[in-house]
Amino acid sequence: MVASGVNQLSHPCISGELVSSYVERKSRFMKWLSKLFRSRPSRGEAAAGSNRNPQLIGDENMLSRALPRSLDDRPRAQKEKEELDHAIALSLAEDLKNPSRYRWQTEKDEELARSLQEGPIPPFYPPYAQAPPPYYPYGQQRICGGCKHEIQFGNYLACMGIFFHPQCFCCRSCGQPIVENEFSLSGKDPYHKSCFKELSHPKCEVCHQFIPTNRAGLIEYRCHPFWSQKYCPAHEHDNTTRCCSCERLESWDARYVSLGDGRSLCYECMESAIMDTGDCQPLYHSIRDYYEGMYMRLEQEIPMLLVERQALNEAIVGEKSGLHHMPETRGLCLSEEQTVTSILRRPRIGGYQFIGIRTQPQKLKRSCEVTAILVLYGLPRLLTGAILAHELMHGWLRLNGYRNLNPEVEEGICQVLSYMWLESEVMPRFKSMPSSSAFSPAASSSSFTFSSKKGGKSEVEHKLGEFFKHQIAHDSSPAYGGGFRAANAAVNKYGLRRTLDHIHHTGNFPV
Repeated sequence: MVASGVNQLSHPCISGELVSSYVERKSRFMKWLSKLFRSRPSRGEAAAGSNRNPQLIGDENMLSRALPRSLDDRPRAQKEKEELDHAIALSLAEDLKNPSRYRWQTEKDEELARSLQEGPIPPFYPPYAQAPPPYYPYGQQRICGGCKHEIQFGNYLACMGIFFHPQCFCCRSCGQPIVENEFSLSGKDPYHKSCFKELSHPKCEVCHQFIPTNRAGLIEYRCHPFWSQKYCPAHEHDNTTRCCSCERLESWDARYVSLGDGRSLCYECMESAIMDTGDCQPLYHSIRDYYEGMYMRLEQEIPMLLVERQALNEAIVGEKSGLHHMPETRGLCLSEEQTVTSILRRPRIGGYQFIGIRTQPQKLKRSCEVTAILVLYGLPRLLTGAILAHELMHGWLRLNGYRNLNPEVEEGICQVLSYMWLESEVMPRFKSMPSSSAFSPAASSSSFTFSSKKGGKSEVEHKLGEFFKHQIAHDSSPAYGGGFRAANAAVNKYGLRRTLDHIHHTGNFPV
């Protein structure tokens, strides 16, 4: 493309030189032609000669003169054109012998070609002079999309069919003019590239950095199914602390408090955390009242202890029947006699950990089918209550002769009671706590309304209650997750009492 352009621009200069040479050659040729015609006899002379020598004309002479005329019988104009072309060719041959006359112009053409290859074509107005103003058809105006005034003189910008003064083309986010060569658009709103990235590119809620792209160039992150906490995939494997209650990852600017047994607690969960056995007693008795309100009174007084993680794990090892909770065991319904170390006095916070915890060993004797209920200390009130409701249902089943149940049936119905208690806590106080379908027809007809002994809850605690319900409903394990969903479907269809009766006689849920 560049070479052809150069040739086109250089041709006029060379042709101009050729034109001047052509004029000279034509003048020389006209001189030569005049000499040529002077050397030939004119028509008058030829006619005179024929009159002077008529005796020479005979048949033989006429044949000799007629032969050239018959061979060269072309029109006069064509012969003159051929003679002119021949003369021009002779003149060009003479010029080629002496090329110095147009060498200077050729060098100028080569210099022009080199300048066009090295840079763009210069403007048609002098350097540093202001470009002529654009032509506007009559009645047409350009209105600035920023200040809404007419753009009359000077520079302007055009974007998406809208015109702007340079100072009016501003970022939608920060409000500052956009002077960079590149910018981002969202709809018709312009943004600095950095501002648009701040708005649209997700940030990790752990390290507060932009979440990096993967090898395919896509933004890949992890997101908690309930809290919607977005974080880099790397934080799942870099030992980032996770709250043992709500499962949220620790942010780099808000450290969690260590419970001293490998668990950590976020500050929101710590607001309502229960730290020792004495603090847990009112909650334990309120849950026993909840059972009694559903005509499921526990006839035996079952001891309840708050313990550390290590003490709970040791108690699990001492149990002969080995059905226990999930990846992290948080509670246990003991049926064997054991000595268990319980939390006697709540610890205090020192820095980012609990210190000064006081424990005591306690010998548990078996007076019935259930020895004691153990629950991990340091959990929020609603989570502690959900664990107690679950373990109390284990105790109720054993005390009422429900034996040798498979894990899906026993753990499933215990999870239903835990879910129902949570539902009663997060619902408004004036509503009936469990639904009427959870009771027998006789119980539902009595219009029983349960009112728990609790004060008002903060928005944080209410959100935690919804999360604990979400955990139960979406558990993926066969016993706790699958069992809950099967038990809940049976209770919603037949009521709690009829479901329990069917389990007692068949060992399975009604269908």
